[in-house]
Amino acid sequence: MMKKAQSDTLGFVPQKDIVYNKLLPYADRLDDESNDLLSKIKGNLCRAVQLREIWPGVLFWTRKLSTYMRLYGRKFSKEDHVLFIKLLYELVTIPKLEISMMQGLARLLINLLKKRELLSREDLELSWRPLYELHDRILFSKTEHLGLNWFPNSPRARSSSKLIMIKLVQRCSVESVLKTLVKSCRPYFSESATQEMLDEWRPLLCPFDVTMQRAISYFELFLTTNLPPELHNKGFKLWFDELITLWLSVQNLPSWEMHLVNLFSRLANDNIGYIDWDPYIPKIFTRILRSLNLPVGTSQMMVPRYVTNAYDISHVVLWVSSLLGGPSKQAQAQLSGLFNSITSFFHPSNHGRWLMKLMKLLQRLPFSVVRRLHRERYRKPTWLTPIPDSHKLTEEDITAFVESMMQPVLLAMFSKTGSLDAAQALQNLALMRPELVIPPVLEKTYPAMETLTEPHQLTATLSCMIGVARSLVSGGQRYPEGPTHMLPLLMRALPGVDPNDFSKCMITFQFIATFVTLVPLVDCSSALHERTDLTEVEREMCSASAEFEDFVLQFMDRCFALIDSSTLEQTREETETEKMTHLESLVELGLSSTFSTILTQCSLDIFKVALDKVFNFATTNIFETRVSGRMVADMCRAASKCHPAESLKVFVPHCCNIINQLAVNEEVLNEEELDKEFLWNLQLLSEVTRVDGDKVLPYRSDLVQILQLTLHLKCKQGYTLACNLLHHILRSSALIYPTEYCSVPGGFHQPISDYLPIKDWGRPGDLWNLDIRWHVPSLEETSFAFYLLDLILHPELQRLQRFAQGTQDMSRDDVLQSLTIIQHCLLGAGSLMPPLKGEPVPELVHSMVNLDETNLYTGAAYDESRENYRDAVCRVMRQLLHYILEHSEDDTKSLFSIIKIISDLMHFKGSHKPEFDSRWKSFNLVKKSMENRLHGRKQHIRALLIDRVMLQHEMRKLTVEGCQYRSIHQELMKDLLRLSTSTYSQVRSRAQSVLYTALGTYNFCCRDLIPHVLEFLNPENSSVTQQQFKGALYCLLGNHNGVCLANLHDWDCIAVTWPAIVRSGLSSAMSLEKPSIVRLFDDLADKIHRQYETIGVDFSVPGECCAVANQLMITGNPVPKEPVPSEKEAADGLKRQESKNFESVEKYKQLIGDLLDFLNNRNMPWKFEHIAIGFLSLLLRDDHQLPPPAVTFFVKSLNHDSLYVRKVAISAVAGIMKQIKKPHKKVPVSTSELCGGKALSGLAAGDRLDNQWLQYNGKTLPRTQKEWDDCVFVEKTHWGYYCWPRKLMMYAPMEEQPKQNLTREDMTEREQIIFDHFSDPVFINQFIEFLSLEDRKGKDKFSPRRFCLFKGLFRNFGDAFLPVLRPHMERLVADSHESKQRCVAEIISGLIRGCKHWSYSKVESLWELLCPLLRTALSNITIETYADWGTCIATACESRDPRKLYWLFELLMESPVNGEGGSFVDACRLYVLQGGLAQQEWRVPELLHRLLQYLEPKLTQVYKNVRERIGSVLTYIFMIDVNLPYTQPTTSPRISEFTERILLQLKPLTEVDEEIQNHVLEENEVGEPDERTQAIKLLKTVLKWLIASAGRSFSTAVPEHLRLLPLLFKIAPVENDDSYDELKRDAKTCLSLMSQGLLYTEQIPLVLIALQEIAGSSSWHARYTVLTYLQIMVFYNLFTFMSAQKAVNDVRALVIRLLEDEQLEVREMAATTLSGFLQCNFLSMDVPMQTHFEALCKTRLPKKRKRELGATVDTIPSADLVRRHAGVLGLSACILSSPYDVPIWMPQLLMDLSAHLNDTQPIEMTVKKTLSNFRRTHHDNWQQHKQHFTDDQLLVLTDLLVSPCYYA
Repeated sequence: MMKKAQSDTLGFVPQKDIVYNKLLPYADRLDDESNDLLSKIKGNLCRAVQLREIWPGVLFWTRKLSTYMRLYGRKFSKEDHVLFIKLLYELVTIPKLEISMMQGLARLLINLLKKRELLSREDLELSWRPLYELHDRILFSKTEHLGLNWFPNSPRARSSSKLIMIKLVQRCSVESVLKTLVKSCRPYFSESATQEMLDEWRPLLCPFDVTMQRAISYFELFLTTNLPPELHNKGFKLWFDELITLWLSVQNLPSWEMHLVNLFSRLANDNIGYIDWDPYIPKIFTRILRSLNLPVGTSQMMVPRYVTNAYDISHVVLWVSSLLGGPSKQAQAQLSGLFNSITSFFHPSNHGRWLMKLMKLLQRLPFSVVRRLHRERYRKPTWLTPIPDSHKLTEEDITAFVESMMQPVLLAMFSKTGSLDAAQALQNLALMRPELVIPPVLEKTYPAMETLTEPHQLTATLSCMIGVARSLVSGGQRYPEGPTHMLPLLMRALPGVDPNDFSKCMITFQFIATFVTLVPLVDCSSALHERTDLTEVEREMCSASAEFEDFVLQFMDRCFALIDSSTLEQTREETETEKMTHLESLVELGLSSTFSTILTQCSLDIFKVALDKVFNFATTNIFETRVSGRMVADMCRAASKCHPAESLKVFVPHCCNIINQLAVNEEVLNEEELDKEFLWNLQLLSEVTRVDGDKVLPYRSDLVQILQLTLHLKCKQGYTLACNLLHHILRSSALIYPTEYCSVPGGFHQPISDYLPIKDWGRPGDLWNLDIRWHVPSLEETSFAFYLLDLILHPELQRLQRFAQGTQDMSRDDVLQSLTIIQHCLLGAGSLMPPLKGEPVPELVHSMVNLDETNLYTGAAYDESRENYRDAVCRVMRQLLHYILEHSEDDTKSLFSIIKIISDLMHFKGSHKPEFDSRWKSFNLVKKSMENRLHGRKQHIRALLIDRVMLQHEMRKLTVEGCQYRSIHQELMKDLLRLSTSTYSQVRSRAQSVLYTALGTYNFCCRDLIPHVLEFLNPENSSVTQQQFKGALYCLLGNHNGVCLANLHDWDCIAVTWPAIVRSGLSSAMSLEKPSIVRLFDDLADKIHRQYETIGVDFSVPGECCAVANQLMITGNPVPKEPVPSEKEAADGLKRQESKNFESVEKYKQLIGDLLDFLNNRNMPWKFEHIAIGFLSLLLRDDHQLPPPAVTFFVKSLNHDSLYVRKVAISAVAGIMKQIKKPHKKVPVSTSELCGGKALSGLAAGDRLDNQWLQYNGKTLPRTQKEWDDCVFVEKTHWGYYCWPRKLMMYAPMEEQPKQNLTREDMTEREQIIFDHFSDPVFINQFIEFLSLEDRKGKDKFSPRRFCLFKGLFRNFGDAFLPVLRPHMERLVADSHESKQRCVAEIISGLIRGCKHWSYSKVESLWELLCPLLRTALSNITIETYADWGTCIATACESRDPRKLYWLFELLMESPVNGEGGSFVDACRLYVLQGGLAQQEWRVPELLHRLLQYLEPKLTQVYKNVRERIGSVLTYIFMIDVNLPYTQPTTSPRISEFTERILLQLKPLTEVDEEIQNHVLEENEVGEPDERTQAIKLLKTVLKWLIASAGRSFSTAVPEHLRLLPLLFKIAPVENDDSYDELKRDAKTCLSLMSQGLLYTEQIPLVLIALQEIAGSSSWHARYTVLTYLQIMVFYNLFTFMSAQKAVNDVRALVIRLLEDEQLEVREMAATTLSGFLQCNFLSMDVPMQTHFEALCKTRLPKKRKRELGATVDTIPSADLVRRHAGVLGLSACILSSPYDVPIWMPQLLMDLSAHLNDTQPIEMTVKKTLSNFRRTHHDNWQQHKQHFTDDQLLVLTDLLVSPCYYA
């Protein structure tokens, strides 16, 4: 019905408006207002687009549109909605658009797309490619690293309420905006998009290359997953199998794996019921468990990438919650398994870096399941695919889910990270199953309330109770007995109001307030006699409700005690500050809000009792006004707010009487220190009058009399309180606000017989019948307010005016007093005063559309007939300000006050921004802690809903979007600027912050103010003081979130501010001796560098935008009043666009010219020279070349004396090289012709026939000019690995490319400048000299900037500079200094990369020069330089076809390990070679084979560093041998063949059975070493290879590793001891890394067979290590193991077999392992196991022979003893496997154990250890655990645990 009526008044059906608007007291006026605004927005925005005026027109009106959405929601028709989106989409994707503009538009577009359900795919289709191009252009910018593009990264808050409204978490970096934009557009991509994306990005899927990360992250971001079911074959079915098998086949967490997980979780969530996940579920859960990185076992090594690349928990949670349900129920089983296995990690005694992840998992998962339930059961159906009934969650599913989570959540309540996560989890679990969740929490809460010694326990349980409060109180059919706990809880919480424990006090207040908000405190006990229709629970509630009154009174007593203990005299010495401390103010807030909640919810009877009590307390005592007085006054205010009439009747006459009595005697008024009683009553009066305005009117004569008496008191404290009273009276009669916040509309005042309040316990507010009681100022009230102003404000203004004109003297105190009164009048009646009047300031910017301000109606019609006090105050304040600044500038207190008043004159309309922000924040917090996500639909509590409506009203008051800048504002800004540059720093800083706010409020006022600020920096202006200079700099700097004047993104502004900043270095006020000034300049330069984004020079709007805009103007209501632009106007617009672009370029050039002029000024201090150079470096761009003078300047600066300048110049010149680079022509090539038509059908990656031609082949290398020209070089490594792109773009032949080696005459001006300098030997000498200096000893690295510079030189000028550089290179290579070597490495890598397009002859001669140089370099390599050479070669080979660099590869392969120069040089050569080969990845199989052949005989290296290097090289050699889906077997070397060969050589070690000791002589052995020694050396190298590959390869070669396992087990030591030699330590590391590897189902039997074999070995070390290996392996592959029953049985048999091992250590380890398996529920404690152990325990021991003294003890234990010990160990393992609870079988086992306390060692020891551990872990909750034992058992236990054996 409402919709219908609304669409008639609006003329359209709104998409979704903000419902709270309908509840405002002036709701009937809003439809017209919004229509008016919307038609203006449509008209002006579309005109601006058609007139092609992006700035200011489009930006101004898009900002208006986002304000419109903030105020009215999406209140426009569907046609308009779609057209707005299309228009913004066109604007955002304009290719040349300046980034900051793009961001602003993108945010608005995100907001328009935010509610997906409003527009279906039929309504809207967007194309994906423009977004992809935008994304690619910005995130993978080719020119950013050269400093040609500056993107914003720092957070920029534009205007904060907007930020709060768009609840996007604005990490304002471009990246996150772009990602969110794609996410919002994704649902609307066309149905063919998926296939197009796959074609575009599949060719990038090369797992060894960085492009893999790029492709997968694109897939994650762009692929649409919510196509309707009939289109699934065009959607995810195209890629699902391919990507899921890819995911399942990588084992070592590469960085792109997270993106896959994110994609799958989204897919699962969008298509529940349409994908069969069952086959993947164990694998999914195993990987999730691994990703939590939990510590297992004792000596576990972490692989660092497991930590950095772990999955994002929020996506994991989404995935898991989407898998639940469905017919197979498999996911829930695995989830229960997951929680069972990790539950003990949640116990509060465990702590580590993994804990945050676990807590997040716990908190998010219930939330996610609740969201899913909401979507299935309560959400309005939308166009999004519904979940099929077969896969909806059933009641059993929910119960199973809640049960599986309860145990970990209850443990997490007391976690070290705080109880918040657990509380949120409980809140959501309780929504689903209160009867399972709340009782256990209550069980923990009641004891916690009784205990006095554990406050943490209390705070934790209370915060969890707050979470479940709503579910508890509302009861419902699931948990009807819930409400009966309410009163006991409240009563027991009272002792928590404890003055000595702050945190306990706060949580108790929160707890009481939460519960009371939900429940009307009405005594319903009489209903027991009157009503007969009550259920049992209801009767119980009625009888309990009689205690409410008692509760309220007790609570008040507690509060009074709290207040008594916090009076100022008691808590502090007089000397300290008189303000409240932070803690006190928090307690005050908690107390007053809790008390007012209680009174709001009381029945009238209880209220009256409470009122009496509080009145008596307040009037029988006298409080000091700072701390305790404030608290008491707050309580009284709360009372008078709830029932004003009753309360004022007692308070006002009482206070007035006392004040009048005390003031009878005249002296009182002139005393400096007033009587305490007087002050206290005045304070009380000022607080109780903060009530409904019309209730104050009856007392107005009394109050006015008091005001006249007290406003002019001499005592500052006294008149401040009087001002507060004035402020509150004015405020309550002038503002609009709700007057009650009861949880039921209309309060609880009906008789019990008609209305039973207990039915309303926990009831949500009904949004449609909120029935808000508004206070709207009546005529009587406004006239009273004006009467007060005339009476009080008017005379003050006249006094001050006379003072300012010099006709009346006033002391400073009097001035301050008058100002205080004026300020409070403004604060009280600001909403009645119309805004300041004045003419708009003309001609700040020129625009072809109108830029008017929007005025919103906020319920106050200004009375024009009365005097506008705002103008009057403004007039007087300015006069006074000028007078004070002339005559007494040191009266800072008055200046502070004036600044505050100016701020309020400009912005204050009845509420302040910061207050609004904090209320909005606290509203959201309360909403979150009490919301019901399950049913949704805004089922909040009534008080919250009323609060939200009030916030909506405040927001309308605070909306100051685009205020016009009028002359009066201009005057005030000038005053503020004057204050900002005055003498006293505190005055300056306060004035500056008001100025910053004003700058952000008025349109374009910055342009008006900047010249005035820059005046102070002008060197010609000699009268400037240092204070003014600093003030002006601060004005330019701005505060951390406001406008920064020095850096407005606009050529007009930058062109004046930057030169002025640089020029200020010549000002007389500037002194570099003053650190504060130096710091200011540093901050300014730093801020400009941080915030600068490349400013656009091209503001063109393409035609497509205009077409959409035109359409928007003529469709849909409301129709804009503005006319569609005529042809002539449109033509003008085009002309203006061109002239604007031309002007921008001119301004750009002028700015550079100005900066260069200053740089040529000899007097400029060095600091400013650096600042200017920094500014110049920001002005490099990729769409406009730098003017020649600037090029000259930068090239000359390469040889500047200052290091900073040289660094900037190097970057700049590298950028200039990029700017003047000639574009090279590319042509598409057909890949099928290149490979001779051997293309394969179907998906096949890896080495195929059709990409063989790209691979390095020694026989077909291009060795002549013709071969070189015919060869098609593919530079990028990923092309062709996975599949070929549709169009492969390659460079055209030489003759079509730009001419090389131009003569000087053919060059452009810029090229000539560079050419001249670099051909000049003197310049080059100096340049190389500087480059080969040390910068910071030992810290320098290969510099990519210098590399870019050289690469650019050789790319743009060919080999022109080689002759000049050659002698330097030869000299540097021969010099072994690290800085010299680094310099030549940078040049060489630049050369190799720069010669990409040289002709064959030049390249050939280049290599003739380079090869000898490189040989020299490699033989002179040192510890300092090897890393630089590695980087050099790696950089040189990056993205180059190996066939182009064959000289280099052949050189490096010559003989890397030849022993010349010692082992170190060998290792370095290998390092360098590895750098080159690794860049080439899969394209050099021939070289890899050659290298492997070369290395294999050398694997028995003696030197450790060479071994490590070889290990690392082997990793790269075998990296290509991956086991990925759809991948052909590689032609590169394969691990399996290599392992075969190695095992043959290791035969001498595998065949012997004894332990392998490392007794190899390290150096100079004589004669031929034997086979065994050789084998040990080989093994050492193999271990290095295994360790290196664990972190780097994608998949683990399990079968090959298994063949090496027995050997490793033989070597690995048992203890953790660093003194062991390298071999043992490596073996141990290797085992640890292998055991963490991911196993597939088919590999498990193989591993187990190997382990069983080793467990039979004769070495007990090996048997022991098998157990530690098992522990980690099983945990890290838990669900894969559990899905194979045979594997579980095998593991169990293996552990039980080792329990009976003859070696004691092995037995004990087996027990530990068994206990761990039981604890993580891998094995279960079943009857056969228990009987097996009990039987073993009963093994008889042989009688002890009588030993003679001195006879040796029998060392080898008999078999019987071993068996008996095994039984005891088994029982002990079972007991220790549940450290935190007592399962049913536990008591019996403890009894069995105790029988063995006196057996022989080692049994006795085991029993003792077990019992002491049992005692330690169960000690905390022994009271609960006790109940599981019978009395007899307890007797035995007590006996055992405190038996003398403890102290023996």
